[in-house]
Amino acid sequence: MNPKVSIIVPIYNMERYLDRCLRSLLAQTLEDIEIVAVDDGSTDSSLRVLERYARKDPRVKIVSKSNAGVSAARNDGIKAASGHYIGFADPDDWVEADMYAEMYDAALTDNVDIVMCGYIREFGTHSKEKAFPLPHKQTYRMDKVKSGMLRRLIGPLGNETGNPEYLDAWGTVWSKLYRSGLIKGHSLAFTDLSIIGSNEDTLFNMHAFYYAESFQFLNRSYYHYWRANETSITSSYNEKLPDRFEKLYGFMEGFIDNKQLAGEYKTALNNRISMNVIGLGLNVMNGGKALPPAKKLKEIGALLRRDRIRQSLKRLDAAGSPFIWRAFFLCAKYRLVPAVYLMLAAMDRMRIRKAGRTRVGTGSDLAGGHHHESRRARNHADELLPSNGQKQNSV
Repeated sequence: MNPKVSIIVPIYNMERYLDRCLRSLLAQTLEDIEIVAVDDGSTDSSLRVLERYARKDPRVKIVSKSNAGVSAARNDGIKAASGHYIGFADPDDWVEADMYAEMYDAALTDNVDIVMCGYIREFGTHSKEKAFPLPHKQTYRMDKVKSGMLRRLIGPLGNETGNPEYLDAWGTVWSKLYRSGLIKGHSLAFTDLSIIGSNEDTLFNMHAFYYAESFQFLNRSYYHYWRANETSITSSYNEKLPDRFEKLYGFMEGFIDNKQLAGEYKTALNNRISMNVIGLGLNVMNGGKALPPAKKLKEIGALLRRDRIRQSLKRLDAAGSPFIWRAFFLCAKYRLVPAVYLMLAAMDRMRIRKAGRTRVGTGSDLAGGHHHESRRARNHADELLPSNGQKQNSV
């Protein structure tokens, strides 16, 4: 018989964290599961760790392949998964013992295609729960799945622009459980990160939520999202990120056009592009010694002159944002490069001081498979200021 839930774990050189992840998955109170562990050509002892677990527990199913990146690994995991529902976990994260029992029960009881839970960010020295402004249980059906979730995945509207820290919080795949037929019936797959640089989760979820007829959010934090590594946050500059984000926006724009979605979706994408100036600007600031101040100023100027960004900032309505964000986007709109640079420098110092052991960039030990992949490259606004913009966030 097929298991109730398949949990796909893409792995590349994660020997330091793999035990913790696998122990948490095998300790689930929902015992009828399979763990599809996809070894993406690891060169450390990750595969040996997997084989040791597989000998002890037949629920561990190993897929061994040559290195091709986290998206390809997840896609191969989907092909190998046989559960009625599919979940995803990253190998440096861990989950609460009742996570999949609670989510599976919710999926069956309320007959929903996708279930999502909250999560806790783990920084090594401290933890911070991601707070979602919703009741304990929120359910969307039929058209409300699109208006309530799909559009939110594409970008913010109205007062949502005042909370850039939520830009990608809804788009993670590891916080969700999907009906297997939804994924396999529509041949859903992850886009290669070497093409888009980041947000492969969001792209995947855009397609999933387009076809889903029901969605339920459980406002309980079952997932632990590990963000502590010994490598400094200042080493994560990725010079290719702006070009890859251009391709990401192209994919999103093509999705909107292909599905003939309403005009508000284009407005939401426009707002996303504007919000992403924060993350792309911080990417420049991450250049450290490799990018002296004069070079950073030049890079920021070039970023703000990009046609898609320039046009998006012109159309951005940030009236719902706190003063600090309105000031930032106004300076970006008028390409006041020194002012934008100074604000980004302040954000960067704050980020390093409050989460200095967090790596948000590239590296050989990410769950992805290529040195250029950036599994944690998001908007980073959740590391900077709270939504009222008045003092530093605790992270």
